[in-house]
This record gives sequence, structure tokens and C-alpha cells, in this order.
Amino acid sequence: MKKFIAILLMSLLVLSLAACSGNEKTAGSDGNASKSDYPEKPLVVVAPSGAGGGWDLTARSIAKVLSSEKLVDEPITVENKPGGGGAVFLAEYATQDKANPYKLFVSSPPILINNEKKEGNSPFGYKDTTPLAQLTKDYGAIVVGADSPYKDLKSLLDAIKSDPTKITGAGGSSPGSMDHLVAILPAFEYGIDPKTVKYVSYDGGGEAVAALLGGNADFIATDASTIGEYVKAGKARVLAVSSNERLSGTLADIPTFKEAGIDAEFTIWRGLFGPKEMSDDELTFWKSTLDTLSTNETWLTELETNGWESEYKNADEFSTFLEEQNKYIVELLTALGMQK
Repeated sequence: MKKFIAILLMSLLVLSLAACSGNEKTAGSDGNASKSDYPEKPLVVVAPSGAGGGWDLTARSIAKVLSSEKLVDEPITVENKPGGGGAVFLAEYATQDKANPYKLFVSSPPILINNEKKEGNSPFGYKDTTPLAQLTKDYGAIVVGADSPYKDLKSLLDAIKSDPTKITGAGGSSPGSMDHLVAILPAFEYGIDPKTVKYVSYDGGGEAVAALLGGNADFIATDASTIGEYVKAGKARVLAVSSNERLSGTLADIPTFKEAGIDAEFTIWRGLFGPKEMSDDELTFWKSTLDTLSTNETWLTELETNGWESEYKNADEFSTFLEEQNKYIVELLTALGMQK
């Protein structure tokens, strides 16, 4: 009898160890669920703007390289969701897609600005998302039509100072948002009341460029990387860029704000965000995938083709950066009388 009991106990011990071993192999990050198969269906990357602007081009580049390099096995599509410089989309995303890991989006400083500005501010900001990575940096540009009478930044600012009602500026983001800040920064530093500068907002840089070329704006503020093709085609001229040193490529001869006598600069970072409620497995997947993307040769070629500079920050670094950047945005908006 004792021998039988001993054999029975030994059998139960072996079965118990086998079960534990099996659990170790299939347990997920929470210790209960099986190993994540994420992603296991198509993904969407949203550009919260119309076609043709920096967000749209960035979203399409990310989707293209992730797919072509097989960094993500599932299909990736890009959707445009214009409205309010990204604020309309973010309100929907933060409330309806806060636990949807199959919808990501591209953003830049407006996700901070829209949340902190006084007029038409958004109740949602980067803290209502999961920052996944900063991927690029770009700069603002002050642009006029090829036949514009303004040959440099100072002549444009003098015209605005003389009679602000006669000069119309435009951009692809809402009042108080990124393009607006780029448009009025030189005026503010030149001693012009920023509230007197006429600014018309469009849904995306593409629409703003169309307004300029159609004679509906005297100048626009837009991303430096998106205007090169119009400069090459002889349709537009860039008066100055907001970088701290001259850019390369098509805009190599364009002075910076500081070279034009305006003590200001503005960096346009771009990053990828996910929903606020992401599992450890989902976040781990994107951390690894975007780390790999950041050094991928096809991705680096894509950056060069679009005139973007690579500036990669992983999820943790990006979150820390956003917290610091938000403080700067608040200071800037306060100086311009636009902080909520």
C-alpha cells in the first residue's frame, strides 16, 4: 500500500511539474494569458490632416517601410482624418479608440499646443495616448509665391508692421497651433503684436500651399520638408527657415530666422502614438519594431528622399521629451498671450 501511495504521489508531482512547465511556455506578460499573437489583423496609421502635409507623408512613409521591410506582417493602411489641426481626431481617438491597438497615429507639436492654447483648445493631449517613438525632426518655413514682391523675411515683416490688415498669412493648422506659431514667431520677435497678424487656417499643408499658389494668401508657414518640390518647380520661394543652422538639399541657400535677424527657432518633431490602454505585449512589440525601423536602410533612404532628419527617441525617451517640450510650449504660448 505504501508503495502504491508513493507511486501515486510521484505521478502527481510529475504531472504538476509538466503543467507548470507548460504554463511557463505559454504565459504572457501578465502570467495568465497565452503568448500574444499581436498584431493578428490589419492595422491603420492615421494622419490627422488632409493629404499632402507632413503628417500625411510621415504616416505613408512609416506604413510603406514597415510593410516593404516585413517588419510588420499584417497589412497597414493610412487614413486621413482632418479637422482642427488634429484636435478633432484626437477627441474621437481618446474616447472611442483608447483600447484599440490596431489604430495608431502620427503627430507633432500640435498635440501639445492644442491642449495648452487659450482659444479653441482641446481637452485631450499626449497623456491621453501612449507615445511610441519620435522618428524625425523638421523645421518651419516662411514661404511666398514665386512672383511675390517680398524677397526676404524683413521686407515681409515690414509690410505686416506697416498695415497688418493688408497681409494674409496661412497654414495647415488651426489658429494657435503649429503653423500659426511658426507664422507669427518672426513677427513677435520683430516687435509686431502677434494678435494683429492675419492668419487663415487650412486642413493640412497641401491645402495651405494651394491657397498660396491660388493667390488667397500672401505667405504661408509650413513644414520645410514639404515645400521643396514647389521651390524646384519655380512656384514658390522660401524666405527663411526656423532651424538653428542652414538645411541641406533644395533649401541649402535659405537663411535661418536668426540669419534673417530674427532671434527665434522652432523644431517640428514627428512621432508615432498608440492608444492610452495598451498591453505590455503590444507596447513591447512596437518598442522592438520601431527600434529596428530607426536604423533600417530603407527607412533612412525614405527620410533623405523627403528631406527629413532622423531623430529617434524610444517610447520612454519620447515620453520624457514630451513632458519637457510641453513646458516649453506653455512658455511660448504665454509669451504670445495665447496660453489657456
